[in-house]
Amino acid sequence: MRIERIDLQHLRKIPMPTTACIGYFDGMHRGHQQLIEKTIALAKEHHCESSLITFDPDPEVTIFHLEDKKHITPLNQKINLAVRFGIKNVFIISFTKEMSELSPEDFIHKVLGCLDLKALVCGFDFHYGYKGAGNAETLQKETAFETYVINEIQEDGEKISSTRILNQLEEGKVDEVERLLGYPFEVDGYVRPGNHVGHQLGFPTANIYIHPSYQLPKPGVYAGYAYTQGKRYLAMINIGHNPTCNYQEDLSFEVHLLGFTGDLYGKRVRVLFKNYLREERKFKNIDNLRMQLEQDCFAVKRLLSQ
Repeated sequence: MRIERIDLQHLRKIPMPTTACIGYFDGMHRGHQQLIEKTIALAKEHHCESSLITFDPDPEVTIFHLEDKKHITPLNQKINLAVRFGIKNVFIISFTKEMSELSPEDFIHKVLGCLDLKALVCGFDFHYGYKGAGNAETLQKETAFETYVINEIQEDGEKISSTRILNQLEEGKVDEVERLLGYPFEVDGYVRPGNHVGHQLGFPTANIYIHPSYQLPKPGVYAGYAYTQGKRYLAMINIGHNPTCNYQEDLSFEVHLLGFTGDLYGKRVRVLFKNYLREERKFKNIDNLRMQLEQDCFAVKRLLSQ
């Protein structure tokens, strides 16, 4: 597999025959997966490798200066998912202000022209070039390679989109998010030192630092899985401010790994969300909080042990 950046300051030919799908692919949801499946099928037809072409940063961040915009899948996770779905190569277009001002014709010849494309797959709403003047139709008319357009993919009569999934995350509907993605919503990060309140309660938690661009589900307690050091654990996940004790203004992301013993500081943990359990709330005292955590752990086991 190869991962390469394409930027206007260092354009060069990549003489590897390939079929590719193109887009920002936030979420790698079921609609995006249709593009990937078509790309892989075309690669077999053309006897070459499949590729995914994406952008970094998000074009909307560059064009509209939305530096605080939240995403479902930061770049590294997007690459991991592409590989998981069978893509062989990832090409990352560095989306600068200069890149955003290219005409559609220059984007085709200068940027896509770096690749030896045998076929390209895009969504029906894909746009490129200055102010989005280029679209799927112009790609089909103005390129030498085959261009295939994937139509809108719906669920319950509504388009599956990254915006729809982000809205569901904000409401804590992780089961609905899984339905739209086609796999459980996940985040990954590294464990950093906390205040050890969980240890005192008998429920030690991993305090996880994640990429600031992640859109976490709404504050509350969730059931899910945690993967670390090659093993999977049932997980009780808490997103919130710890209102009963050790209140903090910044949102925390803590995970209790059921059955885990040892030290996780500095280790990477991948967390999958399966079920929303309850909202975060302030308890009268520590004992009441401890009893609730026991009930939460029981709920995690009941929902996920099978």
